[in-house]
Amino acid sequence: MKKNKTTHLMAGIYIIIFVAVFLVLTGRFMYIQATGEIDGVSLNEWADQKRTSSYSISAERGKIFDKNGMTLAYDRPTYRMYAILDEAYSEKSEEPLHVENPQKTAETLAPLLDVEVNEILEPLQNGMDSELFQVEFGKVGKELSQQKKDEISDLDIPGINFEEEAIRYYPNGMFASHIIGFARETEVETEEGYKNEIIGIAGMENEMNDLLSGKDGFISYQRDRYNNTLLDPSEVIQAPEDGDDVYLTIDQKIQTLLEDVLTQVDEEYEPSKMNAVVMDAKTGQVLAMSSRPSYDPNNPANVENWYNDIISNPFEPGSTVKMFTWAAAIEEGVYDGSEGFKSGSFQPNEQVKKIHDHNGGNGWGIISYDEGFQRSSNVAAAKLVWEKMGTETFLEYLQAFDFDEKTNIDLPGEVAGEILYNWPLEKITTSFGQGSTMTPIQQMKAATAIANDGQMMQPYVIDKIVDSSTGDIMEQKSPNVVGEPISKETSDQVLKLLESVVNGEHGTGKIYQLDDYSVGGKSGTAEIPNPEGGGYLNGRENYVFSFLGMAPIEDPELIMYVSVQQPKLKPTETGSVPLSFIFKNVVENGLHYLNIDPDKDEIETVEQITMPQVIGEKSTDVKEMLTEQDMKVSLIGNGEEIVSTSAIEGETVLPSDRIILVTDEPTMPNIIGWSLRDVMKLTDLMSFKIETFGNGYVITQSIEVDAPIKENDYLGIELSPPDESTNEDEENSEETEDTIDESSSETE
Repeated sequence: MKKNKTTHLMAGIYIIIFVAVFLVLTGRFMYIQATGEIDGVSLNEWADQKRTSSYSISAERGKIFDKNGMTLAYDRPTYRMYAILDEAYSEKSEEPLHVENPQKTAETLAPLLDVEVNEILEPLQNGMDSELFQVEFGKVGKELSQQKKDEISDLDIPGINFEEEAIRYYPNGMFASHIIGFARETEVETEEGYKNEIIGIAGMENEMNDLLSGKDGFISYQRDRYNNTLLDPSEVIQAPEDGDDVYLTIDQKIQTLLEDVLTQVDEEYEPSKMNAVVMDAKTGQVLAMSSRPSYDPNNPANVENWYNDIISNPFEPGSTVKMFTWAAAIEEGVYDGSEGFKSGSFQPNEQVKKIHDHNGGNGWGIISYDEGFQRSSNVAAAKLVWEKMGTETFLEYLQAFDFDEKTNIDLPGEVAGEILYNWPLEKITTSFGQGSTMTPIQQMKAATAIANDGQMMQPYVIDKIVDSSTGDIMEQKSPNVVGEPISKETSDQVLKLLESVVNGEHGTGKIYQLDDYSVGGKSGTAEIPNPEGGGYLNGRENYVFSFLGMAPIEDPELIMYVSVQQPKLKPTETGSVPLSFIFKNVVENGLHYLNIDPDKDEIETVEQITMPQVIGEKSTDVKEMLTEQDMKVSLIGNGEEIVSTSAIEGETVLPSDRIILVTDEPTMPNIIGWSLRDVMKLTDLMSFKIETFGNGYVITQSIEVDAPIKENDYLGIELSPPDESTNEDEENSEETEDTIDESSSETE
């Protein structure tokens, strides 16, 4: 009886516990069903999150163009390889979609990627051991070209897949590198975590990064565990906003011309530095700008100098400053060019060190101030400041020319020079370019006042900003007058003085004469401070040789500054030899290219050719006609009809320009020896996907000669400098025939 009571009691207790647990569980289930939440987490939202795949859609970075629409920087598609390892990924497929045999996969991929088998096998094996869904291959599997991706895809290797990703590409290689700069994929922190994004590192890529970058979009949809889209995927798409395009004032043809001659001088004279800039005298637009050392933004390794010296490296400029000293004296009304003075040396008082002319202080006896300018007399400059104007008046003109402030050119990293004006000697030496410092771009800005009727123009390199999706111009730059330090009458008189330096009987710049255009300018020979102690470096080559010139001198269209530091000169050469080679080639050809009429009498006219209508014409007849006009013609294919050409009807071309004619049956030409710019013409016409290696002229091509070609074909080329290539079309370097006697050398 006692046992029975105990049994009933325990049974009752268990029933109560069971009922309590049942009520709790049932209540919990009913609560979850009613609220759809567990611990404050919505089950619907959690399920949606688990079913939803979301992918970022990268915005395309804006392109950078030259002023005529030639592409200078753009996002080039490349491919990243990855491998699926999870067997479940192949469950619903008749063919395997994951890596089944890692050893065979590695042995197949390794020779295609030019790596050891272990470099492929190791990440595959480690991923399998760790039961990972997929693995990548690090640097080995990144930035694969379209051609390489196609080679691997054609093998149908199970589990090997690709994802497209962009890299920043610069089709011209080492071209205006300090202006364009470069951008690289960089890991950045966002609200969703870290992601890789192309970020501007230097130059315009950095300065305009926010405009160029754009805004990424995304796509999200619901899928099952096999990544198959559900019937009702709740798809959401946010389109990306591509970056804006930036058009520079740089002219690709003039810039290429400048790059070519700088490379030639760099190879022949091995200077420690070179700088050159070409500007439109009327507008302040920078048409070309380059420095050495430079770099290829596609592979910016071992860069010797990140800074754009033209805007960021102030130095003592030497005698190029004398044009502004004479301009100040003329504007102030104290200049009489026919007045005589005693050259050789000048000492204002016993407390001030003697000033000497550059011929050892011997001078040329009593000469006029006009002749003093031709001969680049330091004494003449000193006397104009000390005796004619007064030092404080001269300082006002230096400030009116903005030598004490930045030009505010639209490039990053500008540094202004400094006017040293504390002691009497500093006030005098500033008149002929010693002591005080300035940048080449400051001198160019000031020179626009002389070239442009007294109006000083703002230098700029950004022409316009364009919405890449609509083509609408968002911002358009225009010429900006930022000062009038001198009058038109003064500028006219200074132009005549500058012309006398190049053409006058006693001028120091005869070597800068052009064949077809009158030139004016002023040379400079700046001393280099000794980095290991006080004073300056010694030796005939230890100078910064420079020239600031303009042409045609009666009404200048182009202004050019060029400097060469510490060139290795031949015993018979002066620093003007490499300078003149650069200046003459760029300015002479640049003026012809811009269709500026020659202004010299009895000149041998450089033939310019207007491109006729050739589209639809018979290919053999067109080639024969253009060849008879001494044009360099490349016929693409053996078709009977011309369907496209690199020069449009009515365009003016020079005989040195390559004219590419595409027929209706295009085949690959032999491009060995072509320059990169000629290859880019062909690329634009055929819409090739191009990949370049090196700089200079083509030495190998991936498409065989006479092979049929079509749009979107891949073309890989390797280039080498002229002295390493087998370029049959390469023009011989022009040897200067000018000779310089002792009186035309200049050293201050």
